[in-house]
Amino acid sequence: MGDDGDLREQILHLEADLEELTDTAERCRKIILISKAAVAAGGILILAITLGAVGFDPVVMIGSLAAVIGGTVVFGSNTGTLKQTTAAMKAAEANRAELISRMDLRVVGDGSSRTATNDSGARVSPD
Repeated sequence: MGDDGDLREQILHLEADLEELTDTAERCRKIILISKAAVAAGGILILAITLGAVGFDPVVMIGSLAAVIGGTVVFGSNTGTLKQTTAAMKAAEANRAELISRMDLRVVGDGSSRTATNDSGARVSPD
């Protein structure tokens, strides 16, 4: 049973790691979405200035160029982080599955007796 306790501790540790990795992946997805919006907004503004729909202002032009360049950099960085995080999640999930398969699990009940519970949670016979 001591070995199972150690396996349980390892599984709990992996599950905590998986939760952190999931949070990281979600944060990356949000940042990627924001960076795509920044690139699109900057690009549209540059196009509008170029076509004359918006009057030329050097500050606006520099800001829109910065949005395109910055958004592209942030997009690339977070895409790489997301790929690494996803790979780490898959590895942790595989490791967790392997640890679970090594545990000495017991089947509770043989499936032949059928019990149910009533509204108050007490067990009742289906007959």
